[in-house]
Amino acid sequence: MDTLEAHVALPLVGVAAGIVLGFVARLNRFCTLSALERYWYSSDATGLRTWVLAATVAMLATQALAAFGLADIRDSFYLRPYLGLSGAILGGLMFGFGMAMVGTCAFGAVVRLGGGSLRSLIVLLVLGLVAVATQRGLLGQVRIALVDDWAIDLTAVGGQSIPALVSRLLGFDATVAVVGLLGGGLLAWIFVDPAFRRRGALILTGTAIGLVIAFGWAATSYFATISFEPVQIEAGSFSVPVGDVIVHVITYTGTVPDYGVGLVVGAVIGAGLAAWYRHDAQWEACDDARELSRHLAGGALMGVGGVFAMGCTIGQGVTGFSTLALSAPIAFASILMGARLGLSWMVEGNAWAMFRGRQSGPGPAE
Repeated sequence: MDTLEAHVALPLVGVAAGIVLGFVARLNRFCTLSALERYWYSSDATGLRTWVLAATVAMLATQALAAFGLADIRDSFYLRPYLGLSGAILGGLMFGFGMAMVGTCAFGAVVRLGGGSLRSLIVLLVLGLVAVATQRGLLGQVRIALVDDWAIDLTAVGGQSIPALVSRLLGFDATVAVVGLLGGGLLAWIFVDPAFRRRGALILTGTAIGLVIAFGWAATSYFATISFEPVQIEAGSFSVPVGDVIVHVITYTGTVPDYGVGLVVGAVIGAGLAAWYRHDAQWEACDDARELSRHLAGGALMGVGGVFAMGCTIGQGVTGFSTLALSAPIAFASILMGARLGLSWMVEGNAWAMFRGRQSGPGPAE
C-alpha cells in the first residue's frame, strides 16, 4: 500500500469504526450524562456500569495490543511527559458544566445528530469551531497562558504513564500488576450487580465501544508504520475532531482527513442507521430562545474545556484511560464535578446545592 492509498484508507477505516460506535451507542442509548443523572438522582448504576465497562474493556484491550507490539500508544499525546494539570482541572470543569447545560456530552451530541436532533447540530457547530479556535486559533493564546505555560514536566519520572510511574516507584516493571489489579477491580464492581449481569445488550454495548477504541490505537499505529507522511496515533475523541470535520467541509487545502474525522462522520452515520432501525428518527429543535442560548453557551464551554483537558468524556474518560495516562483520571474527575455542579444549577437552581445534600428529580437531559 503506497502513501496515497494509506492516507485515503485511514479515514475510511475511521468511518467504519465510527459506524459501529454510533450504531451500538444509539441502539442501546449509551450516554454519559444520562448514566450520571440516573446514578446521582435515582441511585441507578446501570448506565454507569455500562460506561465503566466500555472504559475497562478499552484499557485491557489497548494494554494487550501495546504489550504485543500491535499498538504504539507511547506516541499518543496522552502520554507526553508534560502534564497540563491546570487544563485537566479547569477544562474538565468547563466541559462537565457545559454538557449539563446541553443535556449530553460531545459524543452524545454526535449520536443524537444521527437521529435528527437539530439542537445537537447547533451544539456541535459551536463546540467544533470553539475547539479549533482554542487549539490553533485566537483562543489558543489563552490556552498557552493557562495550560501550556503551567504544564508539569514529568520526564524525570518517566512521563505520564501510570504503570511507568508505579514501576519507577517500586523499582521493577509493575505494568502487568497495575493493569490486572485495576481491570480486575473495575470488572468486579461492574458485574457484582446480578441485575446488570442479565443485561446482555448493555454488556455487548460497553464491550463493543471499548473494543472500537482499542481498534483505533491499532489502526493508526499500523498506518503510521506504512505511510511516509505523519499519522497521528489516536483512537477516539469528539472535541477537536468535530472542528476538523467542519474545517474539511468549508475549506479545501488538499489534505486528506485523518482517522478522527472519519470516526466522527462514521458515528453520525451509525447513529442514523440505528435510529432508522429503531424507527425513532425525528427532527428536533430548540423550544425557545432560552433553550437555544443554553445550548450555545454549553457548546462553547465544551469546546474550550475539551481542548484544555485534552479530551471529552470519551477522549479522556475512555481513550485517555485506555493508555493509563495520569491526566485521564484527573480530567474525568473534573468533568464529573463540573457535570454535578451544572446539574445542581439546572435542576435545583443552585450550583452549590449538591454540597447541602439537596436532591430532586431527573435533570434536563434531552
